[in-house]
Amino acid sequence: MNPEESPLESLLHKATDYGKSSIELIKLKSIDKTADFVSSFLSRLTIILVLTIFTFFINIGLAVWIGDMLGKIYYGFFIVGSFYALIALILYLFRHQLLKHPICNYIIKQLLKF
Repeated sequence: MNPEESPLESLLHKATDYGKSSIELIKLKSIDKTADFVSSFLSRLTIILVLTIFTFFINIGLAVWIGDMLGKIYYGFFIVGSFYALIALILYLFRHQLLKHPICNYIIKQLLKF
């Protein structure tokens, strides 16, 4: 405390410093949360991309193999395509339980992580 400063001025000065420090802390916490969320999201996105490419090639091979076994290549593609149409229908019917709620919970968990 400055000898020329009154106790009220000193208190006001300390309150101002506390307010600035609190705002800076909020900024740093939000940057940390954002960086954590984005890095988590991008790492998962990369894994999903690699798995998608892998699955794509496996499905082509499976479709050709099934088609070869049935005598017509396009039969295999119809069977594999029908399988994925069935999966898409199941995901659509149960989208809230299987997709929406887990993704929402993950995002909330990441944002509230201490």
